[in-house]
Amino acid sequence: MADSIEKYTKRGIRSSYLSTIIGISLVLFLTGVVLSGSMALQSIQKQAKESIQCDVFFNADVKDADIKQIESQLKYWPELKRVWFVSAERAVEEFTGDGSEDIKVLFEEENPLPPSLCFSPKEKHATKTGLITIKKKVLNSYKDVIDEVSYDASSVERVNLGFKQFVILFLSVALLLIIIAVAMINNTIRLALYSKRFTIKTMQLVGATSAYIRRPFILQAIFQGFISALIGLAFLLTVFYGLNNILETIEISYTIESFVLLVGILLLIGVIMTVISTWFALNKYLRMKLDDLY
Repeated sequence: MADSIEKYTKRGIRSSYLSTIIGISLVLFLTGVVLSGSMALQSIQKQAKESIQCDVFFNADVKDADIKQIESQLKYWPELKRVWFVSAERAVEEFTGDGSEDIKVLFEEENPLPPSLCFSPKEKHATKTGLITIKKKVLNSYKDVIDEVSYDASSVERVNLGFKQFVILFLSVALLLIIIAVAMINNTIRLALYSKRFTIKTMQLVGATSAYIRRPFILQAIFQGFISALIGLAFLLTVFYGLNNILETIEISYTIESFVLLVGILLLIGVIMTVISTWFALNKYLRMKLDDLY
C-alpha cells in the first residue's frame, strides 16, 4: 500500500514537472514568434530603406572616365550603402525597356540619355533629412561637374512613415502578448508550487531557513526555464522549417547574429521568469500560516 502511494506521488510530481515545462515552452514559443516577427520586420525595413535609389546627373561635357573616378570616391562615403555607374546605353535600356532601338531611331541614332551615377543610402540616412544632407554634400563636393541630384522624395516619406506606423502597431500587439505570456508563466509556476505547499511548511516548521528552502526550488526553476526555452526554440524552428518548405511564397531566414540573439533572449526570459515567479510564490507560502494552507 505504501509503495503504491509512493509511486502515485512520484508520478504526480513528474506529471507536474512535465506540465509546467510544456506550459512554459508554449509561452516561450509565443514570445519567440513575436521576437522573430520583430526581427523580420526590422530586416524588411532596412532592405526597403537601403533600396531607395538616388540619381546623380552630370554636365554634358563630363566624360565617362571622370564619372567613374567620382564613383570610386563616393564608394568610401560612410553615408552610402552602394554606388554604381550607369552608362548611356544602360540608361536607355532601363528607361525604355525593349523599345531602346525605337528611341535611338527617333533621335537619329543619338542617345538622348547621358551617363550617370546611382547610389543607395544606408538605413540610418534613408530619411528625408538624411537624403537632403547627402544631396547637399554631393553637390558641394562636385559642384563643377554635377548638374542635378534627384530622388523620389514621396517614396522616401512613404517608406519611413509606413514602417513607423506598422512598427507601432506590431510592438503594441507584441507588448500585449508578452504581458499575457508573463502572466501565464507566473500562473503555471504558482500552480506547480501549490501542490508542494505542505512540504514547504513542514521544512519551515522543523527549522529550515528560508534560504535553505528556496535553494532547491530556485535551482529547479533555472532548469525548467532552460529546458522550456530549448523546447520553445525547437517548436519555433520547426514552424519556420515547415513554412519554408510547404509555402513556396514564404521564406524565413535569419543571420547568425539574429539567431544567436533570439536563442539568448528566449533562454534569458525562460530562466528569469521562472526564477522570479518561483521566488514570489515561495515567499507567499513561507509567510502563510499552517491553517491557511488548507
